[in-house]
Amino acid sequence: MTASLSPAQVLAQSFTLPNGTVLKNRLAKSAMSEALGTTDNRMTAALPRLYERWAEGGIGLLITGNVMVDKRALGEPNNIVLEDDRDMDLLKAWAAAGTKNGTALWMQVNHPGKQSPRGLNAENVSPSAIPFGRELANFFATPRELTEREIEDIIQRFGRTTALAKQAGFSGVQIHGAHGYLVSQFLSGHHNQRTDRWGGSAENRRRFVLEVFREMRAQAGKSFPIGIKLNSADFQRGGFTEEESLDVIRALSEAGIDLIEISGGTYEAPAMSGVSAKPVKDSTRQREAYFLEFAEKARAAVKTPLMLTGGFRSAGGMADAITSGAIDVVGVARALAIEPDMPARVLSGQEPRYAVKPIKTGIAMIDRMALMEVAWYSRQLRRIGNGKAPKPNESGLVSFILGMTDNGWKTFKTRRLRA
Repeated sequence: MTASLSPAQVLAQSFTLPNGTVLKNRLAKSAMSEALGTTDNRMTAALPRLYERWAEGGIGLLITGNVMVDKRALGEPNNIVLEDDRDMDLLKAWAAAGTKNGTALWMQVNHPGKQSPRGLNAENVSPSAIPFGRELANFFATPRELTEREIEDIIQRFGRTTALAKQAGFSGVQIHGAHGYLVSQFLSGHHNQRTDRWGGSAENRRRFVLEVFREMRAQAGKSFPIGIKLNSADFQRGGFTEEESLDVIRALSEAGIDLIEISGGTYEAPAMSGVSAKPVKDSTRQREAYFLEFAEKARAAVKTPLMLTGGFRSAGGMADAITSGAIDVVGVARALAIEPDMPARVLSGQEPRYAVKPIKTGIAMIDRMALMEVAWYSRQLRRIGNGKAPKPNESGLVSFILGMTDNGWKTFKTRRLRA
């Protein structure tokens, strides 16, 4: 790249992963929860509609919202669960829609662990039986500690879901190893207080994610792209640190991971939404991306391609992150929920129509939670999936009330279905 290139030209350049997979440009949609499945967690036609809209919007890589590996472990009502091939026709339609216009479509594969709304599952599980903090204890129940046999079963499930995604025609998969879900829980010394081979030392805590990756690779083959979304840190006392994250990145790079997406935080400390307990430095604000300094450390540690998500506001900020050499792919998420064709605008030299801004209800306790942002943006995705236009200026309070009511009703229906 040269300094003479415009931001649009920088972002329009293709990028080749080490396994030969080519991304047509440097813009990627990071995962957002769609919750567009049925009550019994099967595919619907809304997902192909949503992803076709994004594929037509000019993005190079689409990463889906979390697809769960176990029907007994939902992250929220109406998640898609992929355990078998019974919905293969609709899965193929999803893959076909999301790969239009030369777009790559990767399925994000996930297990929520204990991060699942109270009452949704018969029980929640985690590496250790550690409850959530005071503010979220009413939302999430204290989990049961996983047995070794259950851990091995979950590893197999990650592999099975990956094989099914490949069969359906997805371009790749991504492990959700961030934001406080099960993989993230295993990595954290706060959530994982086991004393067996799955916990104790940092090396043991990262055993789970490495075994998950190896199983996925075994079931999908060497040429099928597998990435991971990983926290730079989880910003909790006694939790996952930057130093531990860099060690995990080195281990995954050595194992052959194809793309590492850097994020950070959990529902208890939602740094991925721009919420920080510390004042944001002017230099960080000017560089836009929340975790760019950590990305630079990761780039110094490994040659594996890096994607960074969180905080990008302008084409110039995105291009600067690429030309600096710190990252290879720019991740955007919330902007695409309110402006599905934003990539096409940026690649044509224009700025986004709408500025992504914090969603507020006016209730301080709620506004500090990542759940608020998830609920608001999920409503926009459902609108697009149902063939409607998003509402960029929808009230945060109205969205929260409607979203929580809808979530409660869907949780009740899910439990009743399983009774």
